[in-house]
Amino acid sequence: MFFAGHNSGYRGITNPEYPSVSMIVLAFDTALAACSVAVWRDGAVLAMERRLMERGQAEHLVPIIAAVMDRAGIGFDALDRIAVTVGPGSFTGVRVGLATARGLALAYRIPVIGVTTGEVLAAEAAAQPNDASGIVSLLDSKRGDLYVECFSPTGAARGTAIAMPAAAVGPWLATQGFAGSLLLVGDGMLVNETRESPARFCRIPDVVFPDPAVLAGLAAARVPSDAGPVPLYVRPPDVTAPAANS
Repeated sequence: MFFAGHNSGYRGITNPEYPSVSMIVLAFDTALAACSVAVWRDGAVLAMERRLMERGQAEHLVPIIAAVMDRAGIGFDALDRIAVTVGPGSFTGVRVGLATARGLALAYRIPVIGVTTGEVLAAEAAAQPNDASGIVSLLDSKRGDLYVECFSPTGAARGTAIAMPAAAVGPWLATQGFAGSLLLVGDGMLVNETRESPARFCRIPDVVFPDPAVLAGLAAARVPSDAGPVPLYVRPPDVTAPAANS
């Protein structure tokens, strides 16, 4: 079975200051409209797969993980870490990713590192040559607005993600102290209002969904928490309470 078996103890380094220690990371993302998986070892991608899908991650994630692990020639007991995106994103997608990561962690006693969706996108953008004053992650909430998160040119977070109408993004960013151009990443770039933003907003069309290889690299440099990752929900899900019986 997929979750069968376990290690005798947690694997992997506990201090990112020792990059010479070999590390194998299984990374996956289901926070947005994709299901992406990679097996990463010491900066090299051994195998990777991404499927675009608005829904269905719950049915597809485990089979994709199994296929990618098989192509990489890596057993689950050889993994040092699991990396997963914790949001912002769809509530269902975030829950699917975290539940799968926790299941694997329990079965194989592997530490899990959670990374925000925006952090992964910003790290990918920061790796590209640019002279921007900042990076902005725009994620489509699918509920009429965007999740917005700001980062430095190197990908360091500036505050936390917030939700706002797409038409309000430009005016709000003008108040955030950015002196020059901004790199826009995420699927929120495709929303009509953000397409009409000022010229100083430079969109990176190939940084729309989190790259699992970038996710793995970020996770490899972090120290696992005993508490494990928690979901980043910018706001509560839309849930209608059942009417009380009269």
